[in-house]
Amino acid sequence: MGCAGRRGGERGEAVSDRTSLAVGGREPRVLVVGTMAVDAKGRPNGVLVPGTSVPGTVHLGIGGVGRNIAENLARMGVQTSLVSAAGADQFGRILLQKTADSGVDVSHVVISDAHRTAAYIAVLDGSGSLGHAIDDMAIMGLVTPALIEGKRSLFEEASIVVVDANLSAETLGSVFRLARECDRPVCVDPTSAILAPRVQPYLSEAFLIVPNLREAEVLAGVRPGEETDVHQLAYRLVNMGAEIAVVTLAEKGLYYATSDESGRVPALKRDVVDLTGAGAALAAAVIFGLLNGVPISEAVRLGISAAALTIQCAETVCPDLSLDRLYDELVV
Repeated sequence: MGCAGRRGGERGEAVSDRTSLAVGGREPRVLVVGTMAVDAKGRPNGVLVPGTSVPGTVHLGIGGVGRNIAENLARMGVQTSLVSAAGADQFGRILLQKTADSGVDVSHVVISDAHRTAAYIAVLDGSGSLGHAIDDMAIMGLVTPALIEGKRSLFEEASIVVVDANLSAETLGSVFRLARECDRPVCVDPTSAILAPRVQPYLSEAFLIVPNLREAEVLAGVRPGEETDVHQLAYRLVNMGAEIAVVTLAEKGLYYATSDESGRVPALKRDVVDLTGAGAALAAAVIFGLLNGVPISEAVRLGISAAALTIQCAETVCPDLSLDRLYDELVV
């Protein structure tokens, strides 16, 4: 059975601007299908020494790419539902409570007493950039194609669907198929260079894709060590089917492209506490802008503002993120 409605407008109403998600008089809703996890992040006071520990700081928090995007959206006032999985353990309970407290609907999260809650361990360098990381996302195997099919009503209600690449290839296929049947746009976060190939087959169905530079190179088929021009790289992703490609460049900002326009936006210069989570904040703010009829050239600036706020926080999602702070950061 198919879904009713056309993306970006009232049900049955098509939209002429392919890069707009404006929903008219309806309250926008976002469906996120992705990971929720416990984060452990360590940052040395000095130089890392192989084979031994060094003094530094260790921060425990909540994360997961999909969950982070969902929380950022909820803090911007967007109705957001999360489909994910968590263990029936202390970490899982904390994740659910904290995520619900931020305003995200977590009633569709699978709880399992046979699996441990997903976890992510990052070792940062002295500047706050990622050095090494290990993730344990085995529990995401519970987010199956059958589970996705059972969430059809969420797809019908959504203004956009957001996925991260921690989903299995089969589950990603189900998400895109159901989004296609319901004519709902999909935003993709490739998550990592290792996981990015999972979403490559669906580039032609992506409304918005937000990779970092290395993820974009993998998606575009660039070999390691091969020099690339970010302008050409973003357009290559658009030529492969994505309607909007936003390539994040860390301290250099971002480059975006559609079939009609492109541009580079510099990062806002801020003191860095932790770069983790900046990409999720940026993606969420771009989605927020598009949902509210903001042109892509301005929506990406909201993304830069959200990333700037996030890197100044020890938490993966800035706990006092709000629309007021988002716009204040933009004009400082």
